[in-house]
Amino acid sequence: MPDFSPTEYAVPGFVALVLIEMIWAWRRNPRAYEPKDTLTSLAFGLGSTVAGLLFGGLFFALYLFVWEFRAFDIGWAWWAWIACFVLDDLKYYWVHRFGHRVRWFWASHVNHHSSQHYNLSTALRQTWTGFLTLGFAFALPLVLLGFHPAMIAICGGFNLIYQFWIHTEAIDRMPRWFEAVMNTPSHHRVHHATNPRYLDRNYAGVFIVWDKMFGTFEPEVEDEKIRYGIVKQLGSFNLLWAVFHEWIGIAQDMWRAPWKHKLSYLLREPGWTHDGSRQTSDEIREAWLEREGKTVSEENPIAGEAEAA
Repeated sequence: MPDFSPTEYAVPGFVALVLIEMIWAWRRNPRAYEPKDTLTSLAFGLGSTVAGLLFGGLFFALYLFVWEFRAFDIGWAWWAWIACFVLDDLKYYWVHRFGHRVRWFWASHVNHHSSQHYNLSTALRQTWTGFLTLGFAFALPLVLLGFHPAMIAICGGFNLIYQFWIHTEAIDRMPRWFEAVMNTPSHHRVHHATNPRYLDRNYAGVFIVWDKMFGTFEPEVEDEKIRYGIVKQLGSFNLLWAVFHEWIGIAQDMWRAPWKHKLSYLLREPGWTHDGSRQTSDEIREAWLEREGKTVSEENPIAGEAEAA
């Protein structure tokens, strides 16, 4: 593993900011924090750290092996760091989008969306089971291009640090120029929303421009209160259920499904069923648009199609 891990140095800052936001919430928005929910989020963070220690070295070793077959020797120049950070963020966008569009990936990523509260502790709800998906493979093109795995890991660490502060309701809007380019609390509140208008939007990590480029951007509107969580809420603070409930759901659906549909419950979008008994977020959004008397292009001209919850 790289000798420098930016997220380790950031932990004291994370703790301090959570405490500051708690004080803000106590005075301005008491419903922003719920003790059991916060404890669950903290436990998620601890568990994901342990999982990272157990499996991170394995993936890093794989990247080092692949790096031997690189096309270029990019090196460690200042411009290489900038290029690596930008390309790593583009990689994150697609990992994140797959995390919502493929149920196998969603089973791991759903952990991050499982809280019905939106505060800085929610940012700590990181997966324990990411090693079960193929998310690590999205970084292989960067390795083969010639970026050193340590550089990619460090850039990914700074990407994760950036995303911490956007998990808050304490900040309304940033300056217009910043909102136009960067991911912000406003943009990310949309991403965590279960409102049909907002389902599967704003996948960005650092640069919101990726969503604008690929048709998945949705702005936050003033006249619609955001509801957080997942389409089918957990209804429990049980940590193990929160971590594994979607994996259990996949196993149950595959067991019950006819043979020709079994793999679809693993590889298709969350909410898909062969008998139409549940709805995907595409279907939820389309039904909402129909009730509102709108088309997708009228609601969001950029977003050609609706994406998954």
